[in-house]
Amino acid sequence: MRIQMSVSGRSFLIATWCLTMMFCSHVGAQSLIPGTGTPLTKVGDDFEDPNWQYDYRLPKVYNNKETKIAQNSPGGISLNRRWYEGSKRGQPDSIRRVPTPPGGLLGSTGALGLRSKMTGSNRPSFQQQQDDFICNVAGRIGKISVSRSPSVVTRVWFPPFEQWEPRSGCHFAFRVAVETEGNGVMQRIGFRRFSSDEHPTESWPGFFINLDYQPNRTPSETAPNGPYRAYMWMKATDNGRQIRGPQINQPGWWTLGISMTPDGRVHYYARPGVGDLTAADHIASATPFGKRTLRLRNFFYNVCSGDNGQSWSAEFIVDDPQVFVLR
Repeated sequence: MRIQMSVSGRSFLIATWCLTMMFCSHVGAQSLIPGTGTPLTKVGDDFEDPNWQYDYRLPKVYNNKETKIAQNSPGGISLNRRWYEGSKRGQPDSIRRVPTPPGGLLGSTGALGLRSKMTGSNRPSFQQQQDDFICNVAGRIGKISVSRSPSVVTRVWFPPFEQWEPRSGCHFAFRVAVETEGNGVMQRIGFRRFSSDEHPTESWPGFFINLDYQPNRTPSETAPNGPYRAYMWMKATDNGRQIRGPQINQPGWWTLGISMTPDGRVHYYARPGVGDLTAADHIASATPFGKRTLRLRNFFYNVCSGDNGQSWSAEFIVDDPQVFVLR
């Protein structure tokens, strides 16, 4: 039996299909407020244990590849097994539980101070270098698929600008380690052929905290923070470029959040203070480097210094980093 459809009927179906596709596209393009859903208590930390300690297990791994984690095995790790030293760059030189600075989360008595000096080598490189402080997510609960809409939220205390190193560049970062789709190139392994999508690559998008230090500015140019201008930027757009974020006009507490959605995009949120993030705090969304995010592996902090062998970085303080899933 042949079913005939009128022109008006076909037009109705086409219109319905178009509306459906527009709706699905809009839903897929929606962002996700970090902190939405259920917190995963087996990862993250609140630093409330007065006996919180970190075992450095020196010597540390250095960014200049003079040492490898295999030489320093098993590497630094916190006694609660929630944090560890990265295999590519070493841990911060100072990792200590500190009293929560004023204005922190209600009821919080402890937070974590991170500070570094020898960030690139045991011999000064006189270049900006960084250390990694990694939260053990994958090792404790496994990788988290973006189908579950994971997100990470942290509070960060920025010290007064006068305590930062007097240099321009990145001083601190909050980032996620994610697996992304491959580049689609076919690879032969044994008798089988695989798309590189089956062997995902890794990416590390996140927030970078930059200081523009210009001591020779005129008085009219220096207001309101003297020679210091701090701002955030995110890594990265679809083509790998920086995303400029908000300016940090006043140090102190900030809440930062990164979320991942099933469409493979990464979303950035930030607000001054320690309040929960809202839709108004959305800064940007992107598919970093043009590759869809597949899974969250870990999140981590970077502490940066000029690596001159003498100057310490400022001490940045973090509190209550948490991982959430929507489903």
